[in-house]
Amino acid sequence: MSEAAKVPEQAFVESMRQETERVLAEVMRAVNDAPDGAWINGSEWQVHDAFEGLRRLTYERALRMRTEKAEGSFSPGGRVRGQGQR
Repeated sequence: MSEAAKVPEQAFVESMRQETERVLAEVMRAVNDAPDGAWINGSEWQVHDAFEGLRRLTYERALRMRTEKAEGSFSPGGRVRGQGQR
């Protein structure tokens, strides 16, 4: 696949920033809300689930962004958009 179909890493990072910060806050809230003496047992599965959701969203977004970029650079004539055009 051509370089034109690749998503800049920083664009992806920026697209994930708000969701990542939300999950990190959720993790701290789960640990803070866990009862004294049971911080691990009281928060472990909430943290696991929060990161599982972020993992899924992260991968889906990366694939979607790459797909959209590839579709945007596709040319039925076989040339990448911008190549050979004046």
